Amino acid sequence: MKVIAFVGMPGAGKTEASNVARELGIPVVVMGDVLREEVKKRGLAPTDANIGGTANALRKEEGMDAIAKRCIPGIEAYEGKANAVVVDGIRGIAEVETFRKAFDDNFTLIKINAPFELRLDRLSRRGRSDDMASPEGLRQRDERELSWGMGKAMEVADREVTNLDPIERFRDEVRSVLVKESIETTVSALVFPTEPEEKVRHAIENIFPGVRLHFIRQKGYVDRLEGTAGLENLHELLRKQEILDTARSAMYKGLKDDEVSFELNKQAAYMGELNFLDHDVALGGIYVTIKFRDPMLVVDWLAPETREGRPVEEIAL
Repeated sequence: MKVIAFVGMPGAGKTEASNVARELGIPVVVMGDVLREEVKKRGLAPTDANIGGTANALRKEEGMDAIAKRCIPGIEAYEGKANAVVVDGIRGIAEVETFRKAFDDNFTLIKINAPFELRLDRLSRRGRSDDMASPEGLRQRDERELSWGMGKAMEVADREVTNLDPIERFRDEVRSVLVKESIETTVSALVFPTEPEEKVRHAIENIFPGVRLHFIRQKGYVDRLEGTAGLENLHELLRKQEILDTARSAMYKGLKDDEVSFELNKQAAYMGELNFLDHDVALGGIYVTIKFRDPMLVVDWLAPETREGRPVEEIAL
């Protein structure tokens, strides 16, 4: 399961981005809700001062990652029920480190940017009890959140989205990012004693640059490399080699429930070429499994139907 978190200054658009996630059917865990529940338990009114004071108190009592740790059980509750969960409201680097430790390669941090004036306007119109309606009030809130390590958290973001008018442009970009990040792609390959590990690693990285590979030793079995990857380069290679029909056929055969799987020739991949396997080979291939709530959508994006060798329709994710 992928865990996708938004980070950004107050009013940057985290709530709007979370709304897009909900529209896509992706569950959202709001860190601010956890904090507001604590404020309620302490018998306090949900004002900016009380929420900020409670956040400071929790961090002092339980550590800078106190709220993140309280969110983890709620996130893990979606395991097996959703391909992805969105976390709204990271405030500091300690929280990022806690989530990365808990979810490892399945955690992605997305930074949302917006200019001060636009953030102020949106907050003044939002009307939530803890919102700031004056420039000075927003500056004070910015300073408070930066003191929690917000700046460092934004610096280590994996991806970035800028929120400018019109809002639909921002929503479309967030939608695209969420769909792509919600696709869980696992690649693996056996590493036989006669094969140099680096050669197998190079073959996988040729097709899936940026893949996060782990070497897994298996006592009594053949060792393997395994990791998570993006699909953009595969998308490009299919068009460059003009093998959309072959790819679509292979993917269609491996379509099942919420996933699609197929196997690529390891030796061809080492040379930077795609070759789909439909039979067993001596040293095995590169096994690819793509999990998504609508796997056929991924197939249509990667390998659309063709007419006279050309895609009938190219879709965007």
